[in-house]
Amino acid sequence: MNRKKFLQTLLPLSVGAMISHRGFSRNTVPDFPVALPPNLKAGDTIGITCPAGFVTPEKILNCAAILKNWGFRVCYGNTVGKQWMRFGGTDRERLEDFQTLLDDDNIHAVLFGKGGYGTMRIIDQVNWEKFREKPKWLIGYSDLTTVHLHVQANLGIPTLHGDMVTGMSGDYDRSSSTLFDALHGIPLQYAFRGSAMNRPGFATATLVGGNLSMIAACAGSKSDINTAGKILFIEEVSEYKYTIDRMLLNLKRSGKLDKLAGLILGGFTAVKVDQEETFQMSVEEIVYEKVREYGYPVCFNFPAGHMKDNCALKLGVPHELTVNQKEVTLVEIPQPLVSG
Repeated sequence: MNRKKFLQTLLPLSVGAMISHRGFSRNTVPDFPVALPPNLKAGDTIGITCPAGFVTPEKILNCAAILKNWGFRVCYGNTVGKQWMRFGGTDRERLEDFQTLLDDDNIHAVLFGKGGYGTMRIIDQVNWEKFREKPKWLIGYSDLTTVHLHVQANLGIPTLHGDMVTGMSGDYDRSSSTLFDALHGIPLQYAFRGSAMNRPGFATATLVGGNLSMIAACAGSKSDINTAGKILFIEEVSEYKYTIDRMLLNLKRSGKLDKLAGLILGGFTAVKVDQEETFQMSVEEIVYEKVREYGYPVCFNFPAGHMKDNCALKLGVPHELTVNQKEVTLVEIPQPLVSG
């Protein structure tokens, strides 16, 4: 299928939803412009590394074929194919591999291999000085939320929440197409069906967030998230509902839910059955209970997270969020590129 036609059928934007906010709760927070890492072009190189779980070379072949079809070159880090316990090599091997790709001027973006667990074990040893001077897109989600949080908290440089090596399945599925657009500097624009649980409203603010477990795990650390005046995106996989409840209560008690500009709920998938006690609330009800007293827009079922439709999101970048019960739109506000 023609790629342009594919995206037009997949992501139709409602003009009415984009320009009319009458009757909505409005939460507009001014954001200073942020400089985006440079766009990628044909011939640029994407480096692959595994700072968390291990990935076999066989699982990289499909992803590499997609990236090469897009015109990119692929550089395999030394952790590809390595395994130490559940990780893609020892802590030292994973740290050195990530650092090498981060510092290499010939690597134009870094794509992480797999989530799971492990990034927190090395994040505090990473030297970010060269990355600060010459940013590049860092791409991943799940456990790699640690990277997103750490970079936002300490450097303020945008990063890409999107598919990793093990999640890329085809050139023109929704996940890959949105990642293609993000890497090429095409502003991301989403429109999708609303939910009866949505709280209508409009917000203009910086988008932050990622995996809920990692946001909770990084609380109080050098990677702690600042949510004040931000649009917070969260997603989760394979958790009991009571643990989701506990993590959200932690965010509420620590004041991270009371000053939001907006809240976006992505996929909450493969929720475990609570075998210890009956927990009657749905995930949507658990969330809404925590934010009921606030007035900012809330939307459910955004197509991102541990799911087939894992649409790319530029974290650290201002967006416009419009929510009602029929439709939700999220539109990236174009920003200047890093010079040089």
